[in-house]
Amino acid sequence: MSIAEKFKQFLSNIKVQNDDQIELRYGEITSALNNDFRDSESKISNNLQVGSYGRWTAIKGVSDLDMLYIVPTSQWEEYKDGRQSALLERTKAAIKSRYPRTEMYVDRLVVRVLYTKFHVEVQPVFELEDGSFRYPDTYKGGSWKTTKPREEISAMTEFVSNKNKNLRRLCKMARAWKNKHGVGMGGLLIDTLSHNFLRDIKDYDEKSYLYYDWMSRDFFKYLSELPRQDYYSALGSGQRVRVKSNFQKPAKEAYDLALKAIDAAGKENESAKWQKIYGRDFPDTVAERKSSASIGSYDEYKSTEQFVEDLWPIDIRYSLSVDCEVSQNGFRDYLLKEFLSRRLPIRRQKSLRFFIDSCNVPGNYTILWKVLNRGEEAFRRKCTRGTISSGSTEILETTDFHGDHIVECYIAKEGVIVAKDSIHVPIE
Repeated sequence: MSIAEKFKQFLSNIKVQNDDQIELRYGEITSALNNDFRDSESKISNNLQVGSYGRWTAIKGVSDLDMLYIVPTSQWEEYKDGRQSALLERTKAAIKSRYPRTEMYVDRLVVRVLYTKFHVEVQPVFELEDGSFRYPDTYKGGSWKTTKPREEISAMTEFVSNKNKNLRRLCKMARAWKNKHGVGMGGLLIDTLSHNFLRDIKDYDEKSYLYYDWMSRDFFKYLSELPRQDYYSALGSGQRVRVKSNFQKPAKEAYDLALKAIDAAGKENESAKWQKIYGRDFPDTVAERKSSASIGSYDEYKSTEQFVEDLWPIDIRYSLSVDCEVSQNGFRDYLLKEFLSRRLPIRRQKSLRFFIDSCNVPGNYTILWKVLNRGEEAFRRKCTRGTISSGSTEILETTDFHGDHIVECYIAKEGVIVAKDSIHVPIE
C-alpha cells in the first residue's frame, strides 16, 4: 500500500460514523422548536448546523455538536430587555416536550441536550440584516452578543475548493493527532490554524494524498513555531478564538516523529511511525499480517490491554497533566521528570505514586487509569496488564521487574473522553 493509499484509508477510517443519528437528532430538535415558535413541523427550516460538524471538519467520536435555532424576528421585543434566561428556558421546554426522558439543562449561552455518546448545544438566536446572529448570554444578569458562523462556513467552503480539498482533510488529520496525544485544542482553533497554514504556503495547492506525509511534517513545524498567545482571529469571521492550552510542544514532538516517519518510507515500520502521530486509525497492513500469522502462538500469552478508543468516544477538549513521585522505604526521592532529566536509573523496589498534577475539565467527571507493562519479563510473567478502570486522582504502583511502565490517565465527561495524558517509566 503506497503512502497515498494509506493516508486516503486513514481519512476514511476517521470519518464521522453516526451521521444518520446526528441528523435525526438535529431534525427532531428543529421540529420541536418550530412547533413551539412557529406552529410548524418542519425538521429543516430555521436552523443552522455550526461548529466542526457544520464546517464538515468533524471526525468520528465527535461529541460536541452545535446548532443555532433562528427565533422569529417578531419575538425580539418580547425577549430583548433582560429576558435572555426566559428565551433559553422556553427553548429547553420545547425540546423537552419531544425528549421527556433525555437529560438537558440551560448552560449560560445554550441548552445542552445530552444523548448517549454525544450532546447537542442548542442556541436560540435572532438573525440580523448582515447575516450575523444575536444570541443570549445569561451571565451577570444577561446581555446579547453577536456571532458570525456563516462567514466561517463560507471561508472554509471557499478555501477547500481553492486548495484541492486539502483544508478539510488537514483539519480532520489534526483532530486525530490532538485526540491521540491529548492536546486540548478547540475545533475552531484547529480549523483556523489549518486555514492559516495553507493560506501562507502554496506548496500544496495542487497536491493530494501522495504529499500528505510532507504536508503533515510542515504543518506540525508551523504549529510548533507559532508564538504563544491567548487567542487567534477565526477564519472568515475574524472573531476571537481562545487558546485553552499551549500546543507548541506537542506539535514539535509530532514534527520530530513526522521526520522519522518520512525517513522510514518504504520500510516495514513506516506505518507504525505514522501511528505514533495519528493513532491506530492509520492503516498498518504489515502489523496486520504479522498479527494474523502469529495468532496461534500468541494466544497463550495474550495481553489484556484495552484501548480507550474501543470503549469510549474520544473528543479531546481540555488539558490534563499527570506526574509521578518516586520513593523508597517511605522516603521521597524525586519526581520522575527529575530522575529522567538527571539521567538517573530507576531501579526495582521503588514506589511510584502517579497523580493528576493539573486538569481544567469543568464540573463533574470520571477519572480512568491504565497501567501497561512492557518487556520480556512482563511478557514471561503474563503481567502485561493494560486494562482501563476508574479511580481517584492518584494510583500507587511498584517497580517489581525490569521493563517499561506506561501509565495513561483519561477524563470521561458525559460519556466522552475529553482529556488524556500519559507517562512513561523505564525501569532498569
